[in-house]
This record gives sequence, C-alpha cells and structure tokens, in this order.
Amino acid sequence: MNFKHATIGILATGSVIAASMLMPTASYAQDPKVKQAMELLIAKTGKLGPPKLEGTDAFAGKSVPALYFGTTKMNNNFAVVDEVKAEVGGTATIFVRAGEEYVRVTTNVPKPDGSGRAIGTILDPAGPAIAMMKKGEAYYGEAAILGVPYVTGYEPIRDAERSVIGIYYVGYAK
Repeated sequence: MNFKHATIGILATGSVIAASMLMPTASYAQDPKVKQAMELLIAKTGKLGPPKLEGTDAFAGKSVPALYFGTTKMNNNFAVVDEVKAEVGGTATIFVRAGEEYVRVTTNVPKPDGSGRAIGTILDPAGPAIAMMKKGEAYYGEAAILGVPYVTGYEPIRDAERSVIGIYYVGYAK
C-alpha cells in the first residue's frame, strides 16, 4: 500500500512539474492587443528602411545616439508612435541604446506629472524587460512604466550586424 501511495505521489508531482513547464511564463505570454500593436510598430518602422545609428542628440542632459530607420530619424519624431496609438490605442515607444541604458527617443507615454511626453527617460534598470533585452530577447508581460502598471511588449531593434541598438515597446495601462 505504501509503495502504491508513493508511486501516485511521484506521478502527481511529476505531472504538476511537467504542466508548469508547458505553461507560458509572464515574459512570453502575449496579450492579443499587445501583439497586434507590436506587429504594427515593427511594420511601420520597417517600411522606412533598416535601423541604424548615426550621429548623436541631446536628451535629458546627456548625449545619445541618433536612431534612424532608413533615412528617417526617430529621435523627437512622433509620427510612427502616434500612428500606432491612433490605430490600436495604447502607448508606443522607441528606445535607443546609450551605453548600458535604453533612452526613450520617441514615445507617446506621458510623463508622470502629465506635462508631456516622457522622451529622454530610460527603461527601468530594475524592471523585467531589461534582463531580456540584455540577452537580446523579447519580453511580453506586466511592467511598470514610470510607476504606472501596463501590459507590455518589448522587442529588440537590431542593426545590420545583428547588434541590439534599441527597443520597440508597446503597452496598455492596466
């Protein structure tokens, strides 16, 4: 009898472990709205041309690389992020990599005080997306954006050499 109970216990434990391994984690589960918005943001920038860094701009008292898609400079150019918001709602941002930080160079995410766009702010260095970006991988799940909870998606922007030079972001306030 004890052997039978032990076997059932081991099988049950194994089933729970196997099921949990098959379930998507928060970082990979994609909300359908987030997925649609991300696809739109990537498609719109893709139509402009391949991403590249060229020159620098001043943001929040520091110099950051200028990010281009084709010949279109994205720094302080709000057309694409506003088109995404108009078509599917939510928020959109394009970050550029500046050393170990990722700086918002175009966004429709509002500043915490509501005084305008949060350009020049950085991706939260303690947030869940940064670890995935450092590995060159996408992050989908919940994240606080400047203190506000959002359902989000982050995808790396890669140049012709496949280096991560920025991040696409989309999200919806919870």
